[in-house]
Amino acid sequence: MYKELNNLLSADTTVDSWYDDGCVIANEILEDFTPSDWDELSNQVPNKPVEWQKKLAYCLDNECNMYELNILISLLSTNDVELFEICIDTLRSFTTQESKEMILDNPIILQRVNNILLHTSSLPVKSMLQDFLSKIHT
Repeated sequence: MYKELNNLLSADTTVDSWYDDGCVIANEILEDFTPSDWDELSNQVPNKPVEWQKKLAYCLDNECNMYELNILISLLSTNDVELFEICIDTLRSFTTQESKEMILDNPIILQRVNNILLHTSSLPVKSMLQDFLSKIHT
């Protein structure tokens, strides 16, 4: 299943086709992932192009499992602001106490979120980041 997902994420698509169809297909593939698929995905993510990582991060709230959470947390070390924001947006779906604790155990995440909040003029981004912080602290 990993190879199928990799091929999908590697495909050259328009933004519209990705959000209309690609992420739905990716979610269906992720539903069938085995632990070995998750391990392979986790190992390969750091070596993939940023656009591939963005597509993946967008669709990793399918089951809100620990595999997805760990991948998203690993992607937060990126220098790409858009990828960071996509990861934070997706992390808003991870509402279990265990998920919140894993995020709170990484204070650099909250520092970056607060830093972006201070410097962004985008109201949708501010709203999303504030919602993330609210959910993490409840």
